Amino acid sequence: MGTQGRILVTGALGQIGSELIPALRTRYGDGLVVAADIRMPPAGAGESDSLFEHLDCTQLRQIQDVVRHYRIETIYHLAALLSAVAEDRPQVAWNVNMGGLYRMLEVARQYRCAVFFPSSIGAFGPTTPREDTPQDTIQRPTTIYGITKLTGELLCDYYFRRFGVDTRGLRLPGIISYRTPPGGGTTDYAVEIFYQAIRYRHYTCFLRADTRLDMMYMPDAVRAMMTLMEADAAGLKHRNAFNVTAMSFTPGELAAEIRKHIPEFVIDYEVDPVRQAIADSWPQSLDDSAARTEWGWTPHYDITRMTNDMLEKIRAKLQGVSA
Repeated sequence: MGTQGRILVTGALGQIGSELIPALRTRYGDGLVVAADIRMPPAGAGESDSLFEHLDCTQLRQIQDVVRHYRIETIYHLAALLSAVAEDRPQVAWNVNMGGLYRMLEVARQYRCAVFFPSSIGAFGPTTPREDTPQDTIQRPTTIYGITKLTGELLCDYYFRRFGVDTRGLRLPGIISYRTPPGGGTTDYAVEIFYQAIRYRHYTCFLRADTRLDMMYMPDAVRAMMTLMEADAAGLKHRNAFNVTAMSFTPGELAAEIRKHIPEFVIDYEVDPVRQAIADSWPQSLDDSAARTEWGWTPHYDITRMTNDMLEKIRAKLQGVSA
C-alpha cells in the first residue's frame, strides 16, 4: 500500500478540500489530518475543534514550518485558482498555482513527503482529440489555468524522476458537489443549476445547451484521490496525471434529468463568451482505461444517481438553513 501517515491538505476550505478532509479523517483518524488554507474557517465551522493551520502556499517558510511541526508524510495540494477566475487574473494564477506547487514540491523533497496534485481536463487544449481523449496525447492548453495544470504535471513527474518524490495526480473533470459552492470554474453551472431548480424552478446557464463536458460527483472524486494515493507504486506506469471520468453530459441533458423530478423546471441560456471558449477547448469525454488498469478505478455515480442524490441533499440542506 502507499501512504498515508500524517496528512496535510492545502486549500482545505475549497470545494474539494471541504469533502476530502472529513473522508480522510474518517479513514485515518482525526489526529492525522491537518487542514490548511489562506482563509480562516468561518465561526462555527468545526475546524477550530480539529487541526487547522493558516497557510499561504506561496510562502516557503510557512510550508516548512507546518510540515516540520506536524511531521507530515503526505500532502494533498489543492490550493489553486480555478479556470474562470484564473483567466481574469492570470498573473496571480501563475503565482498561486505554479509558485505554490513548486514550493510544496521543494518541501516534499526536503522532508520526504508524498504529494497529490489535482490536474484537470483543462490541461488539454483545442488540438487534443475531444472524444475519448487518450491518457497520452497532445496537450496544448490555451488558458492560464490549463497551462499551470500541464506545467504542474510535468513538474511533478520531474520531482519523481529527479528526486524520488512520490508524486501522483488525477486529471479531474468538472466536480459536482452540494456541500461547498464552486469557486469560479467553467463547470460551475452543473452545481448552480440544482440550487436554482429547487429554489426558483428556473436557471439561466452561461454555457450553450449543447456544451458536452466530462463530469464527476464529489464522492467519486474523493474516493479516486484516496485510492490512487493508497495504490502500490509498483503498479503505476503513469503518475501525473491519470484521466478519470464518471459521466459526460450537456446542460440540456442535465436539465432534462432534473425535469424528471421537477417537471416545471425551465432553463434558458445567456452564454458567457469567456467560459464558453474555455469549455470549447476541453474534452467532451475521457479515456480513463489507464486508471482502471493501473489502480482499479471505477466510478459509482452516473447522471441519474448523481441527480437523485444532489436534489435530495440540497433540499435537506436548504430546509436546514430555513429552519
